[in-house]
Amino acid sequence: MRDLAGRTAFVTGAASGIGFALARAFAAEGMNVMLADIEAPALDAAVGRLAGGAPGIASVVCDVSDSASVSRAAATTAQAFGPIHILCNNAGVAGGSGIEAISPETWRWVVDVNLMGVVHGLAAFLPDMRAHGQGGHIVNTASMAGLQANIGFSPYVATKYAVVGMSEGLAKELAAEGIGVSILCPGFVRTQIAGSARNRPERYGPAVAPAPGSAGARLAAAHAENAEAGLDPADVAARVLAAIRAGELYVFTHPDMRDEVDARFGAIDAAFRRTMG
Repeated sequence: MRDLAGRTAFVTGAASGIGFALARAFAAEGMNVMLADIEAPALDAAVGRLAGGAPGIASVVCDVSDSASVSRAAATTAQAFGPIHILCNNAGVAGGSGIEAISPETWRWVVDVNLMGVVHGLAAFLPDMRAHGQGGHIVNTASMAGLQANIGFSPYVATKYAVVGMSEGLAKELAAEGIGVSILCPGFVRTQIAGSARNRPERYGPAVAPAPGSAGARLAAAHAENAEAGLDPADVAARVLAAIRAGELYVFTHPDMRDEVDARFGAIDAAFRRTMG
């Protein structure tokens, strides 16, 4: 999809970070943009930063873990702008790591946002995208953690691996219909994901911080530090925009992380070779 002006994009997790950068990049291309986020005050501020709430910019409070909430957001978007052409299933949360330290409630929260949020987005928007026949593009935000598990055992890694796999299958199914799919796999980016527990719904219970000095606490601190020094979200958005235009499936932003992926692929290749005798 090359001609973006006048078309419509829907972006989840759009109040900050990568989501806001995507919304701003689409707006700069002359698109209508619906910003969706669970954090209402931050969402209002984000809309205010984009052309002061121009006619082509709107917002909707949306909890991607709730299919009904996503369906309502889809209806609001269609009423405001008509057909949807670009869907960015971007909202995501962290959740910690460590086998003993993650509660079942945290697993459910991370899975419901990072994985089911993508499923809910597809269920709410894809039927109309296919029906209008104007083509489109879907961007599912995964992570380098969806290709290698160097951050350890965690629901975050599990969900991002799942997003990569389901997006690869989706791309094959939609190719003949003129709907592209891109899998965004960034490394560390300057976002607020380390503080995502601020938006944890009550139904998942309270977030439990790792014990001071524990491996989980050290890992959380390291992740926060790496994110603070990470890539500018605007650079990520620029790569996504280029990928949409070129029809690229995989979108990478951190070439220095290739060695980590190569190590995994090498181990897989070696295991297959051992079966060959």
